[in-house]
Amino acid sequence: MALRFRLAKQGLLVATLGMALGACQSGNAPEQNSTEQASANKLLYPVTQKDDLVETIHGVAVADPYRHLEANTPETEAWVKEQQAFGQAYLAKIPNKQAVVDRITELWNYEKVSAPFENGDNQFYYRNDGLQAQSVLYVKGLDGVEKPVLDPNKLSADGTVALSGVAVSNDGKILAYGVSNSGSDWQQWQFVDIATGKKLADELKWIKFSSAVWDKENQGVFYARYDAPAGGDVLADVNFNQKVYYHKLGTDQRQDLLIYERPQNKDWGFGIEVSEKGEYLLLSISQGTDKRNRFFYKSLFEPKSQVVELILNLEAEYEFLGNDGSVFYFKTDLDAPNGKVIAIDTRNSDKSQWQTIIPESTDPINNVAIINDHLVVSYLHDVLGQLSIYSMGGQKRQDVALPGQGNVAGPFGKASKDYFYYVFNSYIQPETTYKFDFKTAESSVIAKPKVSFNPDDYVSEQVFYRSKDGTRVPMMLSYKKGLVKNGQNPTLLYAYGGFAISMTPRFSPANIAWLDMGGIYAVPSLRGGAEYGESWHQAGMFDKKQNVFDDYFAAAEYLVSEKYTNSTKLGAYGRSNGGLLMGAAVTQRPELFAAVLPAVGVLDMLRFHKFTIGWAWTSEYGSADKAEQFPALLAYSPYHNVKAQAYPATMVMTADHDDRVVPLHSFKFAAMLQDKQQGTEPVIMRIESNAGHGAGKPTAMKIDEFADIYSFLWQSFGLTLPQTIAK
Repeated sequence: MALRFRLAKQGLLVATLGMALGACQSGNAPEQNSTEQASANKLLYPVTQKDDLVETIHGVAVADPYRHLEANTPETEAWVKEQQAFGQAYLAKIPNKQAVVDRITELWNYEKVSAPFENGDNQFYYRNDGLQAQSVLYVKGLDGVEKPVLDPNKLSADGTVALSGVAVSNDGKILAYGVSNSGSDWQQWQFVDIATGKKLADELKWIKFSSAVWDKENQGVFYARYDAPAGGDVLADVNFNQKVYYHKLGTDQRQDLLIYERPQNKDWGFGIEVSEKGEYLLLSISQGTDKRNRFFYKSLFEPKSQVVELILNLEAEYEFLGNDGSVFYFKTDLDAPNGKVIAIDTRNSDKSQWQTIIPESTDPINNVAIINDHLVVSYLHDVLGQLSIYSMGGQKRQDVALPGQGNVAGPFGKASKDYFYYVFNSYIQPETTYKFDFKTAESSVIAKPKVSFNPDDYVSEQVFYRSKDGTRVPMMLSYKKGLVKNGQNPTLLYAYGGFAISMTPRFSPANIAWLDMGGIYAVPSLRGGAEYGESWHQAGMFDKKQNVFDDYFAAAEYLVSEKYTNSTKLGAYGRSNGGLLMGAAVTQRPELFAAVLPAVGVLDMLRFHKFTIGWAWTSEYGSADKAEQFPALLAYSPYHNVKAQAYPATMVMTADHDDRVVPLHSFKFAAMLQDKQQGTEPVIMRIESNAGHGAGKPTAMKIDEFADIYSFLWQSFGLTLPQTIAK
């Protein structure tokens, strides 16, 4: 939301906060009945204005008493500061939080090195010494000498200016890089001479959801941008009409050449590539977050050539993999929900002439790359990664041996190289980078971190359970060896369930701290993701969104029935679309959880499309503007389904510069929940300053966030944090 909050006076909050947080104290009070006692024990929340606003939508009267919190007014700013201080005060009263901070910090403090990429004679990679706010981009030339190219930690004193993207020229000499301020999606792109470190004068503004893509001659970049927000509110105004431009180095952005636009299709977005040999500009055209896309191209060897509409119908996903002259290769889910690889000869592109190279299999394709005249394919088998190599004709050559059960990121490589990189990790194994050499047909370790724990002391296992309608759902459970299934283990149930995003195993040092505390970390792969292909995704979209929630509730019930935990020791956590899931959890099944944490969540399902890029999500959720889609959205919209009853402890999390899921969702939901809470459990807000949706958040801010999450959960479970957390 467009809320760049100024420091506001806290007013009477200072006088009332201590009373509010002390309201649950015991003493020699006279006996009260349960209703009176519950009322007496409720926290005294900051006062929130409540309006009588009711509007009629498709014949249904819908109340929206906190709509005024959508506006960036002095009153809203003051309310936010009060809520922020109230939440901070509650968290500060939890004893021994520092023990959590210390253990996470210790675990986080190891060198992290990314998989490399190569341009010209230079190799580039990111490295973080351990606790640096942002990772540093390094370069290594033929002489083997390493030097930093760009250190984002020097962009701001507090680490809140983050590197949002890089693009190195094909000759490896010029770096284009994007930066974002305080987690905003808006990026500014700049340029640096890699050899000298000299910053060039070029600067590109008003870029969102686009990288910079170099032409083959290294003279300039293609990129997509929006016009400056007409309303002047850069963090809330809706974003339409993205356009593709070409910027030639040494010129002003105002001179950039407009390559392509679709004013008649304001919701079209452009993914940009240049083919590896530089002969084509490639445009993957999306509408919102719909996986389906159109695909156009333009010859760059013929300057006056027109854009060719190769795939015009929005009927499937087409991911460009590479080309051999006029033959284009794509990964697609056309008539293949699990994905397949096809070839299209642009000289005869009628669909009847398309060739299937790798057919659909029972395991969905996660990623494909053309390397060394081979197709390297990453699959998901029950959420776990597999890696296979095929000839360009589709004959399987070999499976790549992986070090265990986990996630494979990659492959990363180029068609012109005879090797590629991939990264393997799991919930208990940190990211290790491997290099596969086609000459030896074997992998070797390139970068393996040295961490302050022994992965052999932990367990990460996969279980399966049945959802409400009988659907079989996988779930990963991680915990420390020796855990006893006595129904008393503190458990954190994290999930997402949407936008075809697969919840594959991923390592976080903070999760190890949770396991060291005696906790279980549980991640189910709900419908709405792509763990089982596009059919799994579609089973959690539009009016089928309730399937996602039911899958999540069934996961909680499984953990209880199998005696991993019980409802007084079970915490729910999710971010963004997962924050919507948390809103559904707290409103639909509050009895299942001791604590719920909706983070940067989509919580007002009737108005989300009216702010920034929210309109793009209508391809996933639907729109309240459509009469046929409105009832399903109203039925589960968290903000509109809060009623007067007892709710579990809830910490609504957001950030002041989130221009992806604007904070108004969290503001309105928290205000409603505080007003309707009939129980004694707290409903607080955790509002970060100078932060956005999550990308680019500095290390110290991440550690503090995890420490607050774990502390809040522990307190809500009725447990006391130890003064130190054992390794």
